[in-house]
Amino acid sequence: MIERYTLPEMGALWSEESKFRSWLKVELEAARVMAQKKIIPLKAFRVIEKKANFNVKRINEIETEVNHDVIAFLTSVSEFVGPEASYLHFGMTSSDMLDTALALRLKEASQIIDRKLKTALSLIKSLALKYKNTPCIGRTHGVLAEPTVAGLKFALWYTELKRGRERFAAASKSVAVGKMSGAVGNFANLDPIIEETVCRKLGLKPAEVSTQVVQRDRHAAYINSLALIASSMEKFATEIRSLQRTEIGEMAEGFTKKQKGSSAMPHKKNPITAERITGIARLLRGYALSALENIPLWHERDIAHSSVERVIIPDATTIIDYGLQKFIELLKGLVINEKRMLENIYYGGGLVFSQRLLLKLTGPVGSRDAAYRMVQRNALKAAEGEGRFIDLVKNDKDITKYLRISEIDGCFDLKYYTRNVPKIFKRVFGK
Repeated sequence: MIERYTLPEMGALWSEESKFRSWLKVELEAARVMAQKKIIPLKAFRVIEKKANFNVKRINEIETEVNHDVIAFLTSVSEFVGPEASYLHFGMTSSDMLDTALALRLKEASQIIDRKLKTALSLIKSLALKYKNTPCIGRTHGVLAEPTVAGLKFALWYTELKRGRERFAAASKSVAVGKMSGAVGNFANLDPIIEETVCRKLGLKPAEVSTQVVQRDRHAAYINSLALIASSMEKFATEIRSLQRTEIGEMAEGFTKKQKGSSAMPHKKNPITAERITGIARLLRGYALSALENIPLWHERDIAHSSVERVIIPDATTIIDYGLQKFIELLKGLVINEKRMLENIYYGGGLVFSQRLLLKLTGPVGSRDAAYRMVQRNALKAAEGEGRFIDLVKNDKDITKYLRISEIDGCFDLKYYTRNVPKIFKRVFGK
């Protein structure tokens, strides 16, 4: 991932130094367990444990000759250890170490990501509770629909992101597995107890069955869970972007004192963070597809997934980390224009109260279709600027023949549209 979108903690996790450090951690733990089980000499392990190290520059030099990164790594470690290094990687194949080490780093990446998910959920919950009584207009097809409350938008975001976090937790658990089952997964050279013990000591679970690799449906589920989170964030950001439009003006990104919105137009305040989140979601959906295509490997293993994962796993975790941070900042600085929300409800003289008027009128008229036509003709006139909807209705003798003016006024009462919202909030937040 480019530096612009890489935060320090996640960036350090996917550095070359961190990668080789995780490889060494797996190799040392495997050697420790093998020494305890008397598979390799204890004396040799003590030397390995004391001297084992690596040099990134040297690894890269060796790889240019042998064209194999694991062999290059083991050769570098051997140069630090000496003859006892012959017992390092004993009975193992490359992916025994690679996949187990990858699981370790994915587990750490998951903890970084989950902390930010938790923060985002907390901020959304605060916004939901703060604006649970703030009237705003709901829109369907991008068109004014009926009144609702701003807090309900945030309650919806909360439940969706909560589901995303739950899916991510399940995927994180599924990918936190190691293997030490050998070249085709049949434990020809090492007993399964070695795998079980090493994984337990590393805080991982052993894969129930593996080939030469841990199966990539696990990694695909993990990347797809990130893409789902990003797509939800894009949905939330799109709502903010839409409501920030000049003609709507109900929400807006925070705008700092020295910030500039446009190089050409000084009046501009653009939703750049929300738009950036949209771009991030597009990237992650692409990574998700690549992860799915990594599942069907040939027979007990091919290497087609390797080059893909070297890009998509560090990039996906890095960009979701950055995207969540930007989303958190967006939530913290979010501007809610309650006055504009109320004004938009009464656009056209209360057009959005048409269904309430229709329901009130249907009984006395005796025909829903006839009542619909009475309401609609006045609504269309109001939408075309021929008067305020409420005034047009009150002056329509076909309607006042069935409803008193006080009954018509009652149809324009906001309380009707918000009376059951507390029940939704109790269901979601318990209050």
